[in-house]
Amino acid sequence: MILIADSGSTKTHWSLLTASGQTSDFFTDGINPFYQTSDAIRNSVNNQLLPQIARLMWVGKITRIFFYGAGCTPEKTPFLKAALQALFRDAQVEVYSDMVGAARGLLGHERGVACILGTGSNSCLYDGEQIVKNVPALGFILGDEGSGAVLGKRLVADLFKNQLGEELKQQFMNQYQLTQADIIEHVYRQPFPNRYLAGLSKFCAENISNPRIHNLVYDHFEQFVTRNLCQYYESEDGVEREETKNMPVGFVGSIAYYYREVLTEVLDDMGFALARILIDPIDGLKAYHQADAAE
Repeated sequence: MILIADSGSTKTHWSLLTASGQTSDFFTDGINPFYQTSDAIRNSVNNQLLPQIARLMWVGKITRIFFYGAGCTPEKTPFLKAALQALFRDAQVEVYSDMVGAARGLLGHERGVACILGTGSNSCLYDGEQIVKNVPALGFILGDEGSGAVLGKRLVADLFKNQLGEELKQQFMNQYQLTQADIIEHVYRQPFPNRYLAGLSKFCAENISNPRIHNLVYDHFEQFVTRNLCQYYESEDGVEREETKNMPVGFVGSIAYYYREVLTEVLDDMGFALARILIDPIDGLKAYHQADAAE
């Protein structure tokens, strides 16, 4: 059997895959080696995952583990790998970034562009096996176009700068029971302002039929395409490259999924071939690793 994990800072989705193709799914708290020590990761897996999968171990041993996660940089990967290896001594452990997971889950072995649009955003050019180019995300202050955090930031700024009309502004303030001072406090003085702003962006989904909100969201995705996506299809002098112009592009993440109609509209208008939009890449990763389970 093999064990696949797709992890963010909040939640980890685990899938146990047998040689016959049967799968069982489990959930634990998020695992991020950027914020957690090897001991903390080991304790989390030991206390949350192992009790869930214990009842299935009669099927066979776990021989390989494929972990895809946020914070899995080359510097941090050894800590996570050591934690998993200590608990699964007979398994071969491989750790990859969430961007590699998105690419494999969306595109399999096909060349294309993979994008993550969630609380943050990221993207890459994928050759069917590995990432060959990555436009830096830069976080929600300097970049992260297309993300929930930046959408929330743009929404709040436009509301308080009187760009969306008094009616929407009052509706927002009444719904969330917030003042301008409350928002300033959360964004500038409290931890995780990106998560806070991403939470406020839900107002856009609830009011997407309003032309002003629709235009805001449309422009939000257009910025992502212009500042990130286009770079994978053009050379440095801005000329479209023949070998990449028809590459498919795929998206994972809650923002891409719940705003998929507007996102698709933007991609159609700008001439991109959409492969698929998924809320998370786990089903695609199961298909990608089916051959590994059969070994």
